[in-house]
Amino acid sequence: MGSSKAPMKPCIAFVKYDGSNLRFEWSRKRGWSKFGTRTQMFDETHPFFGSAKSLFLNTLAGPLEEIFRKNKEYRQRDQYTVFAEFFGPNSFAGMHKEKDEKKLILFDVWKYKFGFIGPRQFVKDFKGLNIAEVVYDGKLTGQFLENVRNGKYNVDEGVVCKGGTGGSEVWMCKVKTYAYMEKLKTVYANRWQEFWEN
Repeated sequence: MGSSKAPMKPCIAFVKYDGSNLRFEWSRKRGWSKFGTRTQMFDETHPFFGSAKSLFLNTLAGPLEEIFRKNKEYRQRDQYTVFAEFFGPNSFAGMHKEKDEKKLILFDVWKYKFGFIGPRQFVKDFKGLNIAEVVYDGKLTGQFLENVRNGKYNVDEGVVCKGGTGGSEVWMCKVKTYAYMEKLKTVYANRWQEFWEN
């Protein structure tokens, strides 16, 4: 949802990294078996995201599986989908430089037949992994939103605010900085709003 429709309730705001949103699916029977973007599946032969599969398997896959198998909050479910941002030092608006060293930052966990883990639970259970940085923990206010837009939190693109305890109660909104908007206008001219709304 847009920030104008977000509830003025307690939330946790995470850094919004400027990259590509990737998903990785795990089940007790098949392990890590599906790798995709919002719109397509990929494997190691994909020209843009092929390296993300091996990066994930070498960094996040093992620790996540250990949590899903051993933590009492997760043992009872057979399937999980995790979401991570894939980016490098020169990534911008979802475009990447081929030779850049990439990283994956975990930002969401979806539990089968439940929904998304609440933001507070997410931080508590996955803080030992490479998760999105928390920049604010408190009530969502108009002043906070404006502070983000004006660059007072030292984030490049913006933040993602998340609230609720889990499942259908989870809500989120994205807030981007004015500086990022100006960069989009410079690079993409008349097309900048396509990237602003993503």
